Amino acid sequence: AVSSYQGGHVEYFEYLVQSLREQGAGHVQVVGGGGGVIVPEEITRLRASGVTIFSPEDGQRLGLPGMISQVLQACDVDLADAEQVDLDAVRSGERAAVARALTVAESGRLTDEQRSVLHAAAASRRVPVLGITGTGGSGKSSLTDELVRRLRVDQQDKLRVAVIAIDPTRRRGGGALLGDRIRMNSLDGDRVYFRSLATRGSHETPEFLSDAIDVVKAAGFDLVIVETPGIGQGDAAIVPFVDHSLYVMTPEFGAASQLEKIDMLDFADAVAINKFERRGAKDALRDVGRQMVRNREAFGQRPEDMPVFGTSAATFNDDGVTALYQFLRELLAEDGLEIEEGTLPTVEVRSSSGIRQVLPTDRVRYLAEITETVRGYHDRTEELALAADRVQRLELTAAELSDGELDSASVETLLEQARKDVPHEVSDQITGWPTVVESYSGDE
Repeated sequence: AVSSYQGGHVEYFEYLVQSLREQGAGHVQVVGGGGGVIVPEEITRLRASGVTIFSPEDGQRLGLPGMISQVLQACDVDLADAEQVDLDAVRSGERAAVARALTVAESGRLTDEQRSVLHAAAASRRVPVLGITGTGGSGKSSLTDELVRRLRVDQQDKLRVAVIAIDPTRRRGGGALLGDRIRMNSLDGDRVYFRSLATRGSHETPEFLSDAIDVVKAAGFDLVIVETPGIGQGDAAIVPFVDHSLYVMTPEFGAASQLEKIDMLDFADAVAINKFERRGAKDALRDVGRQMVRNREAFGQRPEDMPVFGTSAATFNDDGVTALYQFLRELLAEDGLEIEEGTLPTVEVRSSSGIRQVLPTDRVRYLAEITETVRGYHDRTEELALAADRVQRLELTAAELSDGELDSASVETLLEQARKDVPHEVSDQITGWPTVVESYSGDE
């Protein structure tokens, strides 16, 4: 889907369609719109080239739901044909063939023979698999991207990496938001292959995950990274599929007793407490370290020696992420990842040390505090105004009574009490107000 409002759309759309066909992806539907910029003659030309263009009139006639339905109907094409899987092309690493094989594997339509060939090809090479799992919103995708970036820089782009990112399928609607790609900034070039997949009814790991891993292994990648959807406390389904696992969490896990319920702390080779710039992160690092000591029955070791890292994937060149990468690099090297010495200097810390926040942790509510202060000032001013008004009314009443024969003693008592409710500085300001007005009203 392309939105074009700047001109040059005819050339761009035609080039896009031509490039897709040259890459063997002519089945990809191209849909575009540009308000009134794309005139009817150009719409006719682009539609003849295979591009669906929605004009303003289409928007008025169909509405947004109608246009969405038309796009979905055009894309409702079955591409999971096992006969279209070219195993030789997969083993040679052709991206289009790998993508098609993953699509067929995702649909569960690989034949037994194809599975056997792919599994044999995958088993012929020692390719480590790293599983990255954790709670929803913990920053798994951003951390995955930072780890891939460090691997590419450290090994000078000599390794080929395949990233399989799994997102949950909604039980009611049946759809899945494959949004992990938008967090990835290290996918350029031909050294990294990224594919988003949906669980398709499974809870955490799809049934076809082992087939998908075999496909990318057979394609010649040196490292496979599998990122799961957000998981709950008792989930550890990724463990059987991977050689090493990384559990990503945030400092906000509740009381330390909640750590007893996190199943992945028993299985994870490393734990990343991401978003380490948040309040309570250092306490979380300590508590998770203590929990891992208990889980591993490593009572002779310090919590600081456990593989728990404080990371901030959103911080550029975060040394906590670098420490985590270097720890994982050594683990993966033991499982066959052919690494060189590397260009990144060794870091000695286990958590982010150079975080510079725009706002300090204890000032994150500073705007709310300003608002509360101003509102409190206005509320107090209103109270004082009412008290001063009461004094003025009682003074007028007392003056009226004193001119006659009526007893004003009770009013004087009320007036004395009302004057006590008005602070002296406020009373002085009210008394001196006519003088202030006169000073500003005179000639300069």
